[in-house]
Amino acid sequence: MKVLKFGGTSVGSAERIQSVARIVCDGERKIVVLSAMAGTTNTLVEVCDYLYKNNADGARDTIAALERKYWDVIDQLYVAHEYKQTAREAVKERVMHIRSCIKDLFTAFEEKEILAQGELMSTALMHLYLTEQNIKVAMLPALDYMRINKNNEPDMSYIRSHLNAMLEQLPDADIYITQGYICRNSYGEVDNLQRGGSDYSASLIGAAIAASEIQIWTDIDGMHNNDPRYVANTRPVRNLHFEEAAELGYFGAKILHPTCIQPAKQNNIPVRLLNTLEPQAPGTFISYDPDCGGTQLIKAVAAKDNITAIKIKSGRKLLAHGFLRKVFEIFETYRTTIDMVTTSEVGVSVTIDNTRHLPEILDDLRQYGTVMVDENMVIVCVVGDLAWQNAGLESRAMMALKDIPVRMVSYGGSNYNISFLVRQEDKIAALQALSRQLFES
Repeated sequence: MKVLKFGGTSVGSAERIQSVARIVCDGERKIVVLSAMAGTTNTLVEVCDYLYKNNADGARDTIAALERKYWDVIDQLYVAHEYKQTAREAVKERVMHIRSCIKDLFTAFEEKEILAQGELMSTALMHLYLTEQNIKVAMLPALDYMRINKNNEPDMSYIRSHLNAMLEQLPDADIYITQGYICRNSYGEVDNLQRGGSDYSASLIGAAIAASEIQIWTDIDGMHNNDPRYVANTRPVRNLHFEEAAELGYFGAKILHPTCIQPAKQNNIPVRLLNTLEPQAPGTFISYDPDCGGTQLIKAVAAKDNITAIKIKSGRKLLAHGFLRKVFEIFETYRTTIDMVTTSEVGVSVTIDNTRHLPEILDDLRQYGTVMVDENMVIVCVVGDLAWQNAGLESRAMMALKDIPVRMVSYGGSNYNISFLVRQEDKIAALQALSRQLFES
């Protein structure tokens, strides 16, 4: 059985919902994971912001506008009056639940309850639409099987046992509808897998049922070899190794959530990135197949913004036993992930993308040497089969950036990535130069 995930834009209107229905109703049994309708989660975040600021009227007005939007979609989506009425009741129930969270003391608990309602509404509408089309469809409520533990990590044994038990109880369905993003925590409270977590939901579900394939459907034809917002004539990458896809997701490729690839990779389940607007397009296929990439060794370029570089210079202490351990323990203390690391005889440079604890980190680092900080930086990442035996690939990437100041270079830590740290104002020029050198020459 396959798992198909559709993002918010894919179910963002009545027409889009109907298109998704045509895609999934191909005669094969599958689990369909849905995000909230486009714009819904942002609206719910706005509602929560009003409530945190004790602006109940602002929250009510925003909720009313969201409800009207769903009324319009329902009028366009269903044919029979009884289905329209049932859909209105389903949405009304969710909206009433949101309104019930308007109270004097608004906490993170109520916020998570509100944020879960978008997925509950989109799946209710899709389930009802497929029912009207005489499709054998069943609902798999994510809050009944998707759970995270006390460390906010997926509880895979719980997910696997509960999900498969639910499937066994619904043997006659052809299509199973479920929510992405939402879950329960170890205390049984409504929680979520963070923004973009619907990809993660699909991957976890695929791992739990040993799916034959996981499909991530968006409004883009697969993963492109560069950022089409800044570079002209980009092309979809037809095949990627799991490691390449993970590097691209982590270093800025927006189509794939960084965490999504891990459960699929660990369970050797291929992932396909497809386009709802062009369902016949081949998209991008991700697997462990070493030959899936063909002769193209360098696959794609991605960029990660809002990077801060920190350099610790200490001629005496750097070579002392335990110096690097002490430096890295500071970042561990503040739960701050390091992206890039370079060392020399007199210093070590690292990059981070989370500056929440930057003042404390810098203060602790100064006991080991002189600390210098460069903010507003960008990591530009070249991804492909970059094993050191493939001579000349790194020099091609470096040659492309010969006219752009590069603060750091990281190569050799992975067989699939070479990273350059550049200034924010040089990002677009770097992406375009790499595209010309690597994909057009």
